Amino acid sequence: MSKIILIYGPTASGKSNFAVKIAKKINGEIINADSMQVYKKLKILTARPGKEDLKKVKHNLYGFVDINKSFSTGDWLKFVIKKIKEINRKKKIPIIVGGTGLYFYSLVEGFAKLPTIPIKFRNKIRNLHKKIGQKNFYRRLVKIDPISKNKINSNDVQRSIRAYEVKKYSNKSIYEWQKKTKTIFNNNRFIKLYLNYSREELLKRINIRTKKMIKFGAVSEVKKLLKERNVKKEHYYKIIGFQEIEMFLEGKIDKNNLCDQINIRTRQYAKRQTTWFRGKMKSWTPIDPNKLTPFIKKLNKSSLKLDQLI
Repeated sequence: MSKIILIYGPTASGKSNFAVKIAKKINGEIINADSMQVYKKLKILTARPGKEDLKKVKHNLYGFVDINKSFSTGDWLKFVIKKIKEINRKKKIPIIVGGTGLYFYSLVEGFAKLPTIPIKFRNKIRNLHKKIGQKNFYRRLVKIDPISKNKINSNDVQRSIRAYEVKKYSNKSIYEWQKKTKTIFNNNRFIKLYLNYSREELLKRINIRTKKMIKFGAVSEVKKLLKERNVKKEHYYKIIGFQEIEMFLEGKIDKNNLCDQINIRTRQYAKRQTTWFRGKMKSWTPIDPNKLTPFIKKLNKSSLKLDQLI
């Protein structure tokens, strides 16, 4: 069976560029595994691949979801399985790249079938969220489902609502449901790579990327979005930088503070991603980012064996 290459790493680690180089070498196609890059808007702020990379290699599952609509890990898994099969039929290699650990976990380990919750019950939970707001809703979620505290960002509206409704309806945490998992792929098909930067190097890269985002139009991107009618801002707050840029546009912080605050949130996110790798990706192979060129040179589509590459 053909191989499936998985590339994970903290934000700003250069995963996308690495994936493009691999795809060019072995005639592959890239599939997105970043939960923020699936959304249609805020291309700069979510660091979606640029025009040049899109010309070089076929990219899949980027910028195709309306942020106002629910899009779960289970939804992503359905799309990615379909894409893997499509790419295989074209005799190409799927290269799945991103920083959402739960996406990779669902693909490699499988994803639990959650209970079917009646729409009337779900609407009741959504009305509660609308009434009390995300901050208070998240407090209630953590109270009834303490496991969620270390799993869900306090600004993540959709995951908060999903976890709350599952717990309320089934009296079982969504994370307990997810323990009962199955995957449709043989684990031998996966080549699992982790870009392993030192903390010092990663912090430098984060600072550089934040400055680039601001330079290349992230502020204008958010400003344009805020001018649209019926914008549900709370859905965008989970995207790092959105709330900070909004504060900058309102004159609450200056440009230096803007960069500092985005950097702080990005570092926190990178730390969570690294923690996920240490806890849930023990079978993955760490790759020294300074040795990517020799790694890519060794690649051969007809013989993708990890022990020959490292």
